[in-house]
Amino acid sequence: MQIWVDADACPKVVKEILFRAADRRQIQLTLVANKLLYCPPSKHIRAMQVPAGFDVADNKIAQLVEPGDLVVTADIPLAADVIKRGGHALNPRGELYTRDTIQERLTMRNFMDGLRSSGVETGGPPSLSQNDRQAFANQLDRFLARHPHPSASSGRTDIAGDA
Repeated sequence: MQIWVDADACPKVVKEILFRAADRRQIQLTLVANKLLYCPPSKHIRAMQVPAGFDVADNKIAQLVEPGDLVVTADIPLAADVIKRGGHALNPRGELYTRDTIQERLTMRNFMDGLRSSGVETGGPPSLSQNDRQAFANQLDRFLARHPHPSASSGRTDIAGDA
């Protein structure tokens, strides 16, 4: 299992939680973004920079995700694609998307997108609260406890360098 992060819009505090979890659990963590990202020195944490462009990072994650991998993203279409491919998707507020919940989220996202396209101001999500941070950390811990991973020598540690 590997953790992928849609890192362009991922809050810094969520990335810090992920950095600690990756080192503590010895799980490969790859941040994918169209800009250069800071990664702490660790054999378990890597950044993959992709060209700028609409959905380029999302498409790269969808291309590389394997069944059982976890993707951290607030992007509903990416989460739906990951689930369709047998992966798991967790948003930065601690909601673990499932086959049962993702379609409802996708429908609501498309509805809101339609409203915005017609000129209706829908506003954005509220700032990440302390409760959101705690919910994310708790859900990540529960997920990792339920999904044990093979050792770091699983042969997937070089995948992030193949950009």
